[in-house]
Amino acid sequence: LPADTPLRVLARLAKMRWRIEHDYREMKHGLGLDHFEGRTWRGWHHHTTLVTAAHAFLTLRRLDPKATAPA
Repeated sequence: LPADTPLRVLARLAKMRWRIEHDYREMKHGLGLDHFEGRTWRGWHHHTTLVTAAHAFLTLRRLDPKATAPA
């Protein structure tokens, strides 16, 4: 970051850390981000893409007030 970055921006970025850590933990433990055991970058990329898409879907479902609650 530039040396003249406003304190308000720095505070906002610092607050984002908790959200990032929470999402990473959810993807790792809840969605299997850490379960990839392949050897290729392409395989890792596919696995990571699917986990990220699943996380996005679940986040949108959680934020949708019209979505039915799981039984």
